[in-house]
Parts: sequence; C-alpha cells; structure tokens
Amino acid sequence: MKIVLISPKGPLYRHRSGIFKKSLRYAPLTLTTLAALVPPQLGASVEIYDEGIEDIDLNLDADLVGMTVITGTAPRAYELADHFRGRGIPVVLGGPHVTLLPEEAQQHAYAIVIGYAEQTWPQLLNDFSNGQMKPRYDQEPGLSLAGLPFARRDLLRRFSYSTIHTFEATRGCIHQCDFCVVPVAWGQPLRRPVAEVVADIRQMQTRRLIFLDLNPIADIAYARGLFAALIPLKVKWGGLATTTIAWDDELLDLAARSGCWGLLLGFESLSQDSLAETHKSFGMHEDYRYVVRRLHKRGIAIMACFAFGFDHDTRETFAQTVEFVLEANVDLPRYAILTPFPNTPLFRRLEQEDRILTRDWSLYDGQHVVFQPRQMSPEDLLRGTERAWKQSYSFRSIAKRLSGARIQLPISIVANLGYRFYAHHLHDYYNCDWVVGKQSAAV
Repeated sequence: MKIVLISPKGPLYRHRSGIFKKSLRYAPLTLTTLAALVPPQLGASVEIYDEGIEDIDLNLDADLVGMTVITGTAPRAYELADHFRGRGIPVVLGGPHVTLLPEEAQQHAYAIVIGYAEQTWPQLLNDFSNGQMKPRYDQEPGLSLAGLPFARRDLLRRFSYSTIHTFEATRGCIHQCDFCVVPVAWGQPLRRPVAEVVADIRQMQTRRLIFLDLNPIADIAYARGLFAALIPLKVKWGGLATTTIAWDDELLDLAARSGCWGLLLGFESLSQDSLAETHKSFGMHEDYRYVVRRLHKRGIAIMACFAFGFDHDTRETFAQTVEFVLEANVDLPRYAILTPFPNTPLFRRLEQEDRILTRDWSLYDGQHVVFQPRQMSPEDLLRGTERAWKQSYSFRSIAKRLSGARIQLPISIVANLGYRFYAHHLHDYYNCDWVVGKQSAAV
C-alpha cells in the first residue's frame, strides 16, 4: 500500500515558495505525525508533500491520499481532492477546517476525520486495508498523547526548512477566546508525558528547537515540570505562551533557565474593551509594557501578535499600536486582520449581524477583510493594517526597537529584516488589493 500525505498550499504560498524563504520557516508536525501513526503491520510506504515548499505531481501514484486542511487552504484542498478522486484514488480529509465544517468537506472526500487523529487514523487505515473504510471517523473521548511514536521527521525535505526540530508537549488551550478555532474544534488541552517529550528531543540530538504548543502553560504544574526537565538538556528553545507567564516569577524563571530564548505572545489589542469583547480579558492583567520588561529582563525575546478589526477599533488604533510597539521595544511585532473562522462564536455573531462579506475560504488568512468592521470601512481596515506593518518595519523603527531591547540580537536582526521584506511585499504575496466590491483579477 502506498499512502501520500499532503499539506495543500494557502494564500501565503501563491508564489511557490512563499513570502518567507528557508531562513524563517520551520517544519510542521502534522504530516510527520500521521506518517508515524501508520500501523506497521500494513507494510505501507508513505510519502509526504508540503505544497508550501514543493509542487505536487498531479499524476502521482498512490493507493490513498490524505490531506490536512485549514480554512485558508480549503479551496486548494478540495481542488486536489476532486482531482485525485477523478483519477480513482480514495481521498481522506482531516484537520481544523474539516472538523469545523464536516458536511462541506465530506462532499470532496471518500472519508473525513474529525478532531485529533491519533486513534481514528490507524483505525481508518486498517479499515481501508480490509475494504471497509467508513465515510466518517470522529475523535473518541479520553484521547491520550501518551505512548505515541515519534514523528517521522526522516520523511521531510530537511534542507527546505530552517529547522526540522519542532516538538509538541501539549495541545489545546483552557481559554475560550471567541475568535479562536481551538476551543470549538478540540476542546480541553491534552498533555504528553514530560519524559516522552524529553526522549523525543534526545533522539533528535538537537540543542535548538521550537515548541509548537498553542499554550504550554495552560497547566502550570505541567509547565514547571517540563521546563525543569529541559534544564539538563542545555537546549535553546522558542515557542508560544500567553501573557500570564509574566505574572508567575517561578514559572518565568524556570522558562529562562530551561533555555527559552523567545516567545510568541498573543497581545491581540491594547484595548481592554476589545479583549473583553472576545473573552480574552485575562490577557491584560497587567500593562503589556510590564510583560515585555519582565521577559526582556530574563533574556527572552518577544514576538507580539496584534489583530485589527475588533468592534472597538477605530482608525486611530493602528497608530496607537505602532506607537506602543516602538515605546515598549517589542522585538518582533506581527499584525493580522481579525478573521472570523467558520463555526467560531465570532463567525456566528457576525453572521447573525449580517456582517460576513464572503465565504471564499482562501481569503480567511488573517490578511484579508472578510467581514464588515463596525467603526471603519473594509478598505480602512486593510490599509491601516498594511500601514502598521510598514511603519513598524522601517529601518528607523527596527533600530529603535532592537537597540532598546538588546535581546538575542543576531536572531532578532535577521528576523526583523525578513519581516521588513514581508511588510513591503504584501501586495505581491497576499492579494491585498482585494476589498469587497473591488476585487482584483487575481482573486
């Protein structure tokens, strides 16, 4: 049996390799994890294709094609699925978008997988081998991340990524932010035994790694145990967290001692009203400047993520956010347009208010306006976001932020120059001229 696993390209990769070259891209874990879960007794060969780094041969040979689908890649996934089905190859679709809109995805697949696939994917493959594959496989209660095989990183085109040393200790999040897919698609967090995380790192023989966990500090006791276990490994790592890490001295100190050199934090907004609107008030327990100072004091760089388009945002919000980023010496600011992913509370509310402007899922990428903002026009939101990018990544702004932070300067300089290129080429890689009623020919 030959299994081909595909991650379809989204808007970011309309130009083959995308806006970021190798220096700023790391390997995802989804396909390599699925490959590791293939039952050995099937004797199957597995190939994986990340369409962000390589073209897919539409004439490829396979007994079964599996694809992981996020909302922005759904149209491309359906296009590929229909093509392979037309050639008589069974197609299985899974991933966040399929979990959010299973009935839609079912129209393009022989089978769909809902939720996490650790139990259902091996079951599906056994059923397929026996000629008994069902049309739908749902995640069962009580899923555990214990005892799972290590991801098949050997299947990656390793030199196409900045690193293949990506790891996962936890999944999910305890919070209920209304714009977030996670609580809708997957519910409460799961934790991998710390000893197994350490074993995975050891067998990869690496000293620099990235954790892909969305909120590894959701369980404080677990996070402390994980960070303590990393200390003897003498690794350097980056990852994600919430701003709450800054409120816990012991946890923050452990993170620094464990080798944490950088964290991506979802600040989202400077407005308490906007955070309350989206059920993320926990994010501003303290002024964000306090968060930045505390992490910088421990040598941890910050990638701060903001979203524009909340109901309390005005045309002044963009400049206010850029001003904060410069004053606080944020190492690497990132901006997105608020995106109401399907079936999230945000999407349902905007749908009820008749503010959803398009259901072209390829535009649900965080850089297009797909809903009617409350206090500005869609074009105001689009141009304001683009302006924030350019202002934050002018050479003067980069120098101001990095000279004030002085954290991980070699890495920060390279990353800032990469994002400067991104900020000034949004029109080339994203269809940023797309505004409702004013679509470019490229859409």
